Amino acid sequence: MEYIRVTKDNLEKEHICCAISKNSDVQVLSKKAWLADRFDEGLVFLKAAARGKCFIEYIPAENAWVPVRADGYMFINCFWIAGSLKGNGYSNELLEECIRDSRQQGKKGLCVISSAKKKGFLSDPKFLKYKGFQVADTAGPYFELLYLPFEEAADKPEFLPQVKSPEADGKGFKMYYTDQCPFNAKYVPVLRQTAEAKGIPAECVHIQSAEAAKNMPAAVTTFALFYDGQYITHELMSEKKFAALCDKYIEEKIGKLDIQIVVKN
Repeated sequence: MEYIRVTKDNLEKEHICCAISKNSDVQVLSKKAWLADRFDEGLVFLKAAARGKCFIEYIPAENAWVPVRADGYMFINCFWIAGSLKGNGYSNELLEECIRDSRQQGKKGLCVISSAKKKGFLSDPKFLKYKGFQVADTAGPYFELLYLPFEEAADKPEFLPQVKSPEADGKGFKMYYTDQCPFNAKYVPVLRQTAEAKGIPAECVHIQSAEAAKNMPAAVTTFALFYDGQYITHELMSEKKFAALCDKYIEEKIGKLDIQIVVKN
């Protein structure tokens, strides 16, 4: 497979795999603007020349938008092969190029946030562990920080303390998000409107710097959903699925009120 490295020079003409649409699309606009600001920080976006979801995105860990301490490592932001491009060995080729590039830059190794079991919007832990990645640290409720050290003596990366047991202030829904994931630009406003239409408060916190991302209360910063302070998920969901989640919490609240009325009587 031929691969293309997206740069400032070709960003306008190249599609970005996860959101294939016109440059005027809000999802494409937000992601490309975010990428343009990251290239000077060492970000690499390497994708298959074929049209589809087949790419790896990585950046020096010091500049990564994650609550992780991993000085000297390369952090994998996103690693995604889907559809007809799966099963052809492209994941091996992309990872090998990331390793080669990182070694050439003198990095200690690679690290990436995943989970004990495969979850959406996270790199496949089974594949990564097969390729030699190990668990460096864990964070609630299900995250694993995986790393591939280039030397045995390399320090282990670690999550920052605040994400060990993630929680947030406020009542109702609270959504943290960045422009690293293009889908947020379209769906976060939809989710907020869905919650408010059902009478549930919804606060959206747009993270716009690496510093703010490192201070996030959750391990994955592209999207983090809380309800009444409790962490729910890192997975951005459809309007229909989110509406069902809203209905669930409404029913639970009604049930608690009914119990309180019975107790008082």
